[in-house]
Amino acid sequence: MFGRKRRARVTDTLIGAGTEFNGLMKSEADVRIEGAYQGDIESKGNIVIGESGVARSNLAAREVTIAGKVYGDVHTFGKLVITATGQLHGNAQSAVLLVQEGGILNGSSRMDKGDKKPAGSELTVTGVSAGAVLSEKKAKQAG
Repeated sequence: MFGRKRRARVTDTLIGAGTEFNGLMKSEADVRIEGAYQGDIESKGNIVIGESGVARSNLAAREVTIAGKVYGDVHTFGKLVITATGQLHGNAQSAVLLVQEGGILNGSSRMDKGDKKPAGSELTVTGVSAGAVLSEKKAKQAG
């Protein structure tokens, strides 16, 4: 009515606890994994891997939050958050990276904003928790 276009509502996608799914997922909306998923996930929205979620996947989305386990690479155009219970066993590329104390990043990270790569923006972390990385960084700055 009155020349307005109605925008179709998108529905979020949930793979619930106790559910296993294999395949390629492409979504216009947000995705939440609480069960087990194997296969790549591409979302124009956000992806959340819940505490009980396990994804053996490469993830690409606007923003990604990991509270469970991810075995694969993550690419975000915004923020990547690894919570205190989260584990990423793979490489990360994002504009913003936040690893909470207790969170695990076992791989390399690259932080990009647009096409420009700021100097010193690449960090390689292998098999340590965020608390250990922060402690090591403070020790280097002090000494």
